[in-house]
Amino acid sequence: MPKEKKWIIAAAPSLKKVDDLSKSININPILSKILVSRGITNYEDAKKYFRPSIEDCHDPFLMKDMDVATQRLVKAIDEQEPILVFGDYDVDGSTSVAMMFSFLKNYCENLYYYIPDRYLEGYGISTKGIDYAHEKNCKLIIALDCGIKAMDQVRYANSKAIDFIICDHHNPGEALPEAIAILDPKRQDCKYPYKELSGCGVGFKLIQAYCIQKGIPEHLAFELLDLVAISIAADIVEVTGENRILAYYGLEKINFNPRPGIKALLAASGLKEKITISNLVFQLGPRINAAGRIDHAHLAVQLLTSIHEDQALIIAVDISKKNNTRKDFDQSITSEALSYIEESSELLTAKSTVLFNKNWHKGVIGIVASRCIEQHYRPTIIMTESNGKATGSARSVDGFDLYAAIELCQEHLDQFGGHKHAAGLTLSINKIPDFSAAFEKAVQSSITDDQLIPKINIDSYINIDQITEKFYSILSQMDPYGPGNMQPVFATRELELLGSPVILKEKHLKLQVKNKDGRQKITAIGFGMAPYKSLILDSNGFELAYTIQENHFNGTKSLQLYLKDIRIH
Repeated sequence: MPKEKKWIIAAAPSLKKVDDLSKSININPILSKILVSRGITNYEDAKKYFRPSIEDCHDPFLMKDMDVATQRLVKAIDEQEPILVFGDYDVDGSTSVAMMFSFLKNYCENLYYYIPDRYLEGYGISTKGIDYAHEKNCKLIIALDCGIKAMDQVRYANSKAIDFIICDHHNPGEALPEAIAILDPKRQDCKYPYKELSGCGVGFKLIQAYCIQKGIPEHLAFELLDLVAISIAADIVEVTGENRILAYYGLEKINFNPRPGIKALLAASGLKEKITISNLVFQLGPRINAAGRIDHAHLAVQLLTSIHEDQALIIAVDISKKNNTRKDFDQSITSEALSYIEESSELLTAKSTVLFNKNWHKGVIGIVASRCIEQHYRPTIIMTESNGKATGSARSVDGFDLYAAIELCQEHLDQFGGHKHAAGLTLSINKIPDFSAAFEKAVQSSITDDQLIPKINIDSYINIDQITEKFYSILSQMDPYGPGNMQPVFATRELELLGSPVILKEKHLKLQVKNKDGRQKITAIGFGMAPYKSLILDSNGFELAYTIQENHFNGTKSLQLYLKDIRIH
């Protein structure tokens, strides 16, 4: 049974503001209420929201060190220095490398890229990667989605006369590496107006700055926004401000003119309808990630930089097979992890979960941490053995600063990095008990009881009869969704069940409902909600919380509810 959730109903904004907005842009008051709650109160706000403009992107030179980074890149290209593009092995890193490599290959003859092996080298900049750059006579490394804490590695590169430009978006430590330029909006001394760029987004700003510096038409940089959009979706960064503009135009590129690698990935995924952020999060992102989880992320970069569709399709099919393997690992390890928790009274009563098994597959431990949170809602760290050390992926619950809690335990760690929602860490295996105790203490000291309850934020109660094609047409234009601009969630009470609920694939729930005093009926799908069937049939009534989506089946389109929760009376 899914864990019981707390419904948080959005506070009603000013009726006058809602009414004024409804009149100025001629939309339903329910939708106006949602927009006003998100800070959109007038025509100009609405225009920027519904029609994002690339002109509203920030000047890249507002970012600390951008002038130095651009000058160094110009020098390297003008003097034909060999350049190494270095990136992390996840989706953000893979898209960053593919983006930077695709752009620079037009201007640089001696260009290489390097992504560390997840299993042999681990996260971040590696000495092996620096040695590779040295072998290729590279005098410049551009690090993407990593490097903000690579103190020793940058020092090692300096000893070999190799300069570093770091493009990162993770939280910096107290000191910064001795790189020639460090681009990271989260630097304390960086006044860049938008702080939530993905790693790929920071790399994009460097490309944009290079175009401005060299008088290259900026539309050549904007052609790369499909990769930036995938990084924004997969890295779960905020879809607000500049990120929303970048994601909007990136999705436009994916839908109307996808690069061969993305086109092949869409074909291998069986996706034919309009691509949204949700598709990037749940279909494309996991496939790109699977390359680095199961094999090596070089495969993802090869796919995303392919210029021939037939070659791209071969790689996309291979990556999809690896994704199926990843799913098998994910399911078996999640089952094992949950049994550990449920068989331990200590773990069941703790406010955090820390689990270690040396045989678990390193490529899926982050996914397993998220799966455990679905059942046992609290900060979770899943660890396995890699190169004689314990390596872990951590995931948080809504509102709890995971990074700050791990930082309090750093005396037990060899290294760690990340942000408040997710982090990675490495430590000696014999220090796991001490670290687990320290992490539990850190969580207990700062987490609130309310943060340990999963929540659903509901934008508005509505009736089923209000869900019309026109209503959905405007609703769908609020995409791209993501943190800071989540897909609106609605709730409906006074429901009548039409027929008996159906169980799909032994775990999903399908039912048809209408309001008791209404005319319109609609289908609702609840993934993993099969246990609710008997509860609904035995109840005195129920309420649904859901998002509204368009369903495509046999060439016909219909509106459908995707259930977030069911309240039984």
